[in-house]
Amino acid sequence: MYEIGLVCAQKPPRVFHMYRREHRDQLSFEDFFLPFGGKLSGDNRWIKLAELIPWDELEGDYAAQFCKGFGAPAKPFRMALGALIIKARMGLTDEELVEQIKENPYLQFFIGLEAFQYSAPFDPSMMVYFRKRLPDSVVNDCNERIVRHGLNVIRSSAVDEHDSSDGGGAGSAADQKIESKTPRPNQGSLLIDATCVPADIRHPTDLSLLNEGRELTETLIDAM
Repeated sequence: MYEIGLVCAQKPPRVFHMYRREHRDQLSFEDFFLPFGGKLSGDNRWIKLAELIPWDELEGDYAAQFCKGFGAPAKPFRMALGALIIKARMGLTDEELVEQIKENPYLQFFIGLEAFQYSAPFDPSMMVYFRKRLPDSVVNDCNERIVRHGLNVIRSSAVDEHDSSDGGGAGSAADQKIESKTPRPNQGSLLIDATCVPADIRHPTDLSLLNEGRELTETLIDAM
């Protein structure tokens, strides 16, 4: 006679994480330390993208997911979001992503490191937690904020350049006002949607095209 015992599976203990938000000045690529010498270039695409992202503004919602005062420290928000952005833009696997970050100082700056390091900033398995803490809805919201912030930065820089070149004189403002009231030739409405743009083009099956072809053929026959 056999006795069958039921073994109840116990749930693994829940792991708590806390988040330490670092209050520091805006990270600058000029201060990024390279042990092999040189400096990062401000023309690099990852430098430009990092300057358009409002990291501090987005970090507040990310920090609210964690416990306060106890638990293992979680990875910084910039590292989590930056890794997801790099992975999406370059189409990498989790393992290849970590290797690319290890080899590229620009990617290390993008995820918030202050100096180049030869070791991996995180294990590839951490990407699972990054995706869990930053689901698609949160990433989409981040994208919208990034676009708004980027537009504001571009507009403010354009206004500064215009003010510096214009001089801000009263005469120029008056000239612009008069010019705006002066009617310009060829004004009107432009239909941008290509599906509804009127065009004076005959359809290839138009009978008039067939008739013209017949007349030209008869003319050639008569000439021969």
